Amino acid sequence: MKEFIEFLVKNVVKNPDSVAITELIEGTNLRYSIAVDQADMGFVIGKEGRTINSIRSLAKAKAVKEGVWVDVELVDKDRSMMNTESVAQNA
Repeated sequence: MKEFIEFLVKNVVKNPDSVAITELIEGTNLRYSIAVDQADMGFVIGKEGRTINSIRSLAKAKAVKEGVWVDVELVDKDRSMMNTESVAQNA
């Protein structure tokens, strides 16, 4: 599933090397966090969120065939890095 989502996202963005997908598996629940270059956020979101919603719909259709539940979210790469750094500093 991760490869499928990665394929979809990399074909939408201008900087495919900057795409990072984090996978969290909890039983039959799969959660994917997509981080892209700041310049590519608009391409992934699309007009009125159509592109990211289409990616979610395709992932959910594939998940139904595999008998799992899937959640796809788009995260800000810079903010997620800042949150990781602040957590490390507070520890």
